[in-house]
Amino acid sequence: MTDLRNSRRHCRHSRRSPGRLRGLFAAALTGTLLSGCGVVNHMMYKTTGDVMQGFSRNHTVPYLMQSQDLAMGCAMSEATAPLLMSFGRVTDEPDQLAVMLYLSAGGCAEEQAREYELDGLAALKGLKAEEAEDAMIRQKRAYVLASERYFRAWQHHNAHYGEVGTGECPAFDDDMDEFIYLAGLLSGLQALNAQIQSTSSIGVPANIGSVVARGTGCLDNDKWWGTPMALRATVWAMVPGAQPQGEDAFERLQIADEQGENAGVRLPHVFHAIAAINKGDQQLLREVIREHAESLEEDAANEDWRFVDSMATNMIVAMSDQLWMENTGHRTPLGQLGTFWDDRQEAVETMDLDDLL
Repeated sequence: MTDLRNSRRHCRHSRRSPGRLRGLFAAALTGTLLSGCGVVNHMMYKTTGDVMQGFSRNHTVPYLMQSQDLAMGCAMSEATAPLLMSFGRVTDEPDQLAVMLYLSAGGCAEEQAREYELDGLAALKGLKAEEAEDAMIRQKRAYVLASERYFRAWQHHNAHYGEVGTGECPAFDDDMDEFIYLAGLLSGLQALNAQIQSTSSIGVPANIGSVVARGTGCLDNDKWWGTPMALRATVWAMVPGAQPQGEDAFERLQIADEQGENAGVRLPHVFHAIAAINKGDQQLLREVIREHAESLEEDAANEDWRFVDSMATNMIVAMSDQLWMENTGHRTPLGQLGTFWDDRQEAVETMDLDDLL
């Protein structure tokens, strides 16, 4: 009887064994498939990332450069930067694209800082001390964010092209490659300027201006609307001892202005204005603003670089607004860029009605 019970238990155990084996096999197969899915997903993400990077560089950026909608460009960079940069987790880091994204996003924060500054000036004009102080605090916070974004663009620039000013110039693949290099130089200078405006320190090296000036030597000045020389001359004007023997920063800036006007990309005007502000020469600043306004009437924007030209105008308007706000309590009147509150009004001809009676 005992042998019979043992035999039955053995049979029941034997009948369950194939099922257990099938279960183990299924579990192993599922694990293998899931592992394979992980590999497939990774490859799919990598391919998608490579496609997105290539498309953005070769099509999105050139398309944006032909537009004039700065607000849309600003919104795009802030909204898509996390998405596009996240592809660096599954494929090569999108350093080139990052230069453009963070430069543009830094500009968004700087634009907000300028708005807070105008709010503060208006509050001071209205003798509202608390409102003015609050606006100035917000202004400095916005400049901190701007500096951080610009500096990230600069870091990605160096990651892609190599440390600026320490070796040979990079071998550019095409015009867009050169433009992104120029954009990276702009981001470096803007990072330092925003850090100074914030009265804080986020770690932007104090010598970054001199480094940027050396980097401009890798670009064709005529090809890029006089901007490399304008950038270099601005550093000469701002950094004591940086100007080479026999050079005159402001003469160079004037020449660059003309190149920018003729090319329809008036970015050199911005650097000339920055140098004038740094010098404390308000008369020169006014002259640059007038010159920019006159050029807008006379010289059409370059079709391929409308965005850059519009960006330059936006910054010139911001400088004009600051002057107007400080002196009148309001911004530059619509359609009056290049004019100022104390301009002599042209005499209006009057008719003696007595002669008609």
